[in-house]
Amino acid sequence: MSNYFPGIDIVDVARIKNSIENYKGKFLNKIFSEEEQSYCFSKANPYIHFAGKFAAKEAVIKSLLSSKSIKQIGFLNIFILNDDKGTPIVKIKDLTENDIKVSISHTESQAIAFAIFNLEK
Repeated sequence: MSNYFPGIDIVDVARIKNSIENYKGKFLNKIFSEEEQSYCFSKANPYIHFAGKFAAKEAVIKSLLSSKSIKQIGFLNIFILNDDKGTPIVKIKDLTENDIKVSISHTESQAIAFAIFNLEK
């Protein structure tokens, strides 16, 4: 049995943009941390970055649930941060050790993310 658990998600940027424009802080604060919001709003087109982080959170949730190591986890327990080079880093609230890697790509209209959770570490 493998100890690697993948998750993948694709999001329409327009869907995230509409949610942000229609629900503003109510949507943003339900899904994204202040640090994530600050990062995305610092970009020329914040919506593609929000869509990428949303897809990454969904992919992380899918990978964690498929491992059966957790039964549920919320968006605000998952942080998709970026290192100095812009590489996405996954942090999980109240979990000091985790080995979850994520990759995010986007176009102007869609964002996709792939996550893999290594249960051995």
